[in-house]
Amino acid sequence: MNYPFATPSWTDALHSVINSSRSYREAARNWEGDFWFIVEPDAGVSVAAQPVRIYVDLWHGECRAARILQLDEDGPQPEFRIWGTRPRWARVIRREVDPIKALLTSTLKLNGNLAKVMRNVKAAQELVLCAAAVPTEF
Repeated sequence: MNYPFATPSWTDALHSVINSSRSYREAARNWEGDFWFIVEPDAGVSVAAQPVRIYVDLWHGECRAARILQLDEDGPQPEFRIWGTRPRWARVIRREVDPIKALLTSTLKLNGNLAKVMRNVKAAQELVLCAAAVPTEF
């Protein structure tokens, strides 16, 4: 079964994969931080299309929460926000582009402490491997 990207079922599957990944747990053992992964509407999509906000709380190799929140819904104020269009996210999740390179080249944009991310490159790469392990329909 493939999960449609950026949906509650995909986010639930990502949560499970992260928490079952021994390699992520080891790489992220010192990581503390939460994210908004924001999926922007594709160019040419209806003006009414809204971004999707995926909240992910990562703490010492564990995913404490992963869920989608509506734009009008109050939610946490995470340490990091990473955003890009669906095709750009797809390239990262399919491992066509390294996540750090995507941030450095503005394929994906970051609001947060890039130095902290750079000190935890292996954790970021393992997180992408977890996302790649979710059978995804883009």
